[in-house]
Amino acid sequence: MPVTIRKAIEKDYEQLWILMRELAIFEQYIDSFAITPEIVRESGFRKNPPDFYCIVADDHDTLAGMLVYYFLPYTAQNRPAIYLKELYIAEPYRGQKIGGQLMHALRKEAEQNNCAQIKWTVAPWNEAGLKFYQRLGARENKDWLSYEWNL
Repeated sequence: MPVTIRKAIEKDYEQLWILMRELAIFEQYIDSFAITPEIVRESGFRKNPPDFYCIVADDHDTLAGMLVYYFLPYTAQNRPAIYLKELYIAEPYRGQKIGGQLMHALRKEAEQNNCAQIKWTVAPWNEAGLKFYQRLGARENKDWLSYEWNL
């Protein structure tokens, strides 16, 4: 039976945290993972505006996947952009095109909010992720290098 793609609601916070933790393990940053279920609840559902937004794939009250994003309100195009922070599908649900459904829901969200683009990063070792994004028609932006300044 197909999953339901919907915006996350507060009661999802514990399952969202589990998916976020699984992603941290997959992407090998679990040692610095500082998110708790309470942080997910407060930052995503009780704060106004929230620190992040989330679209989920719901399989009869079990979250099969999540897509976490936030808005970049100011861009050179004088239109907002969406930054895709996390896309993760639980292992038993992979290969069922759920990632594509989540990405298309994000595209609709971007269009409804007059966004100029959707941006994200992907680890170069994540070959499945790279192929997935290419199949969607996304292109690698080689105009800019990604930098970070850890504090």
